[in-house]
Amino acid sequence: MKKIRFLISLFLLILLIQNSQSEIIVMSDCDDSQDEFLKNEYILNLNELIMTRNYVYKEKTYQKYRLTDLSTKKSNSYVRNIYEENGKILTHKHGYPQFYTQILFEKDKQEIFMKTVLNDEEGISKISFCKKIEKFKKES
Repeated sequence: MKKIRFLISLFLLILLIQNSQSEIIVMSDCDDSQDEFLKNEYILNLNELIMTRNYVYKEKTYQKYRLTDLSTKKSNSYVRNIYEENGKILTHKHGYPQFYTQILFEKDKQEIFMKTVLNDEEGISKISFCKKIEKFKKES
């Protein structure tokens, strides 16, 4: 009986420690291969499994997208669910089963990639390079 109590207590303690700390990675000052930004950052919360992207277009890039899409905003933020697989961090699939895209991050690397899959054929292209990476351990 004492062994069972000890195992339950140990399990609860491990669970509390895991939930009280989370890793947050902030990738900022990211250059993009196609667009220009005043601000372009990615925040990866590995405990809550969410990615937040915050960006502000430079005027030239904003006007380029505004020509074809009036809903374009100069500054924006969006959140995507993420997961870890084989040491890589991926956003959830965006698109259809035959064709989808994902943003791909590798821990401790400054590059950000776009993974594109079309009929099970995979392609990966670099979309951004971040000059600054910060890691935080959040305790609650």
